[in-house]
Amino acid sequence: MTNLKFGPLLKRGVEEIVVEQELIKLLESGRRLRLKQGFDPSSPDIHLGHIVGLRKLRQFQELGHKVILVVGDWTARIGDPSGQSATRPMLSPQEVEANAQTYMKQFFKVVDKGKTELRWQSEWYGQFTLDEVIKLTSKFTIAQLLAREDFNKRYSSGNPISLTELLYPLLQSYDSVVVKADVEFGGTDQKFNCLLGRELQQSMGQPSQQVFLVPLLIGTDGSQKMSKSLDNHIGIDEPPQEMYGKVMSIPDHLITDYFELVTDVSDEEIVAFKEQLNTRSVNPMNLKKRLAYEIVTQFHGNQAAVKAERHFTKVFQQGEIPEDIPKYTFTAKHAQDELYEVDIAPTLLQKGLVKSNSELKRLLAQGAIELNGKKLSSNITVAQDGDILRIGKRCFVRIAIK
Repeated sequence: MTNLKFGPLLKRGVEEIVVEQELIKLLESGRRLRLKQGFDPSSPDIHLGHIVGLRKLRQFQELGHKVILVVGDWTARIGDPSGQSATRPMLSPQEVEANAQTYMKQFFKVVDKGKTELRWQSEWYGQFTLDEVIKLTSKFTIAQLLAREDFNKRYSSGNPISLTELLYPLLQSYDSVVVKADVEFGGTDQKFNCLLGRELQQSMGQPSQQVFLVPLLIGTDGSQKMSKSLDNHIGIDEPPQEMYGKVMSIPDHLITDYFELVTDVSDEEIVAFKEQLNTRSVNPMNLKKRLAYEIVTQFHGNQAAVKAERHFTKVFQQGEIPEDIPKYTFTAKHAQDELYEVDIAPTLLQKGLVKSNSELKRLLAQGAIELNGKKLSSNITVAQDGDILRIGKRCFVRIAIK
């Protein structure tokens, strides 16, 4: 194997490799490498932002290497302080466990289960003694940890940093020692933690892992990294029509980034797309349709992607009402001439169509909820059996009066 052979593997969808030449030597050695990536189940479900690294791991698997996915059921309780400006509340073990179960179902939509070793931090931290904690903390200094950009900013501005948060990078580093990682994968926001792992391995007599950093996928808001907490994510388990619609909502300037990071569309095509966008010789919507089709096909199959595209064209481009609308029961307060006074809030909350009363109020204030095409300003309205309620851009509900 030569350096040239690894070109696409080490260039597309890659932000930085520490140290690239050392990684190339490992790949050329023919040895089966142990490739680690950790995931904190601090919230349920995996989104496209997670897929960037998982797709790269799958490419290494296709060369015969072993992936070790570490489920951070301990570090998730602390919450990754990367990029955080304030201390976050700790999660309970029950919350972490529930979130982790969704991860278990979704990891293997991307990586090859037969070439993956799944490890839980509780295997080692569940038996950790105070003596071992002290030994681990003795490997690093406070100055080293405060050199991390987000910690440094918080410390300099007087914002609190908990001792548990300072433990986070140490615990993640020790994971690399336990699983004997040859390479650790992560987003660019994980660089400090991954480099700390290199250092800890060396101090404990192991070869230092190489660090493989992938770009952070920007979310549908077009400005911040994809995150469930920012509600700018596209979940890989979302229904095809919802996934397709969310992809269509991304800003034009992200189109080629998404093609590069989360699809198998060739580099040559992507270069052509960039040129077409720069010269304005293509309607960006046409490229987004191709992108949405590729992404939905990846997780739901070709037929689902075709159906989602037809739905989008009919509902959002032609302004028609979709055919398959779920019917939900709304309790009537008063009736007169087949018109019923209903409060839409209980049903929308119960079915998860809005997350909270405050979100419902916000949507109403924005004119984002319609009844038969007319904007509602209040959750109390007058409706008939069979009327169509539209919540946001993509959600339709048929009213059944009770």
